Amino acid sequence: MPKINRPRRGSLAFSPRTRAKSPIPKYQSWPLYTGAPILQGFAGYKVGMTHVIMVDDHKSSPTEGKEIMVPVTVIEIPSMKVAAIRAYSRDTYGKHALTEVWADQLDKILGRRITLPKDYDQEAALKKFSEAVAAGTVAEIYAVSYTQPAILTGVPKKVPDLMEIKIGGGDIKKQWEYAQGLLGTEVSLNNVIQTGAYADITAITTGKGTNGAVKRWGIALRKRKHSVGGKERHLGTLGPWNPHHVRWQVPQMGQLGYQQRTEFNKRILRVSENSSEITPAGGFLHYGVLKSPYVLVKGSIPGPVKRLIRIRPAMRLGEHVVRMPTIQFVSVQSKQG
Repeated sequence: MPKINRPRRGSLAFSPRTRAKSPIPKYQSWPLYTGAPILQGFAGYKVGMTHVIMVDDHKSSPTEGKEIMVPVTVIEIPSMKVAAIRAYSRDTYGKHALTEVWADQLDKILGRRITLPKDYDQEAALKKFSEAVAAGTVAEIYAVSYTQPAILTGVPKKVPDLMEIKIGGGDIKKQWEYAQGLLGTEVSLNNVIQTGAYADITAITTGKGTNGAVKRWGIALRKRKHSVGGKERHLGTLGPWNPHHVRWQVPQMGQLGYQQRTEFNKRILRVSENSSEITPAGGFLHYGVLKSPYVLVKGSIPGPVKRLIRIRPAMRLGEHVVRMPTIQFVSVQSKQG
């Protein structure tokens, strides 16, 4: 008998495959950075895809030095605002929120997302924060930032998306000095990452609702003899009689899509404020015309059009070398068909 090699169908890496709690992705870790303090993340909204003609600059590539066609994803990245600075302490049980400072002037539209503080004493909050930094109880500092979808034409909402972005680099005192300069100001993607660099792209994938085991896990259809009664898409067995228990590894029907996923090491091909140079005739399908700065990311990214996209400097850079891409042509052909 030949040896039968049949790997299991479908990855268990993301189990249980439940719906995301929020359309705003959350990061549990951030890249280690030792330079001057910087903001380690940004957010935008997915626009659609097009293609560019660029010079292949990957070493030892079969087409190195030649022009190649590369699919790219367009993300609209209006400036974000820093609403607050939050400090965390750390002990054997993890990190805990310690204190925070909110900006004096906050957009009224943010009140539709959270309850804005009233009769807020910023000076007292700054003093408490400074004392915590001096005492050495602060382990990490985050900027509570929010997007501005109201200035976009393709995203049909005005309520901002609120998220925490880590401030990295230097020691805690330098981070605190840097954070005070950010409080209440606008930041752009250029403050986070540059053209040619690599980034991690995180989003909530397209939701597909409840699906069976064939589509959800990729199991094979039953053969003719075993599919009597229209059960060709059913699982062969849920497990043994004894123990009388269904293991969680058994592929079954359930939620598919609308789950947080991260694409690692996506190359940033362009960051530009001239949105007219990328908008095709008639606008992007299901999105429209760009009005704000945009970024071109090589390849595809998770999520449907209009979904919030979070960008973070690459954590698993490895041997990737940062190079300035040479783009010869960007397709602005109409996507209307």
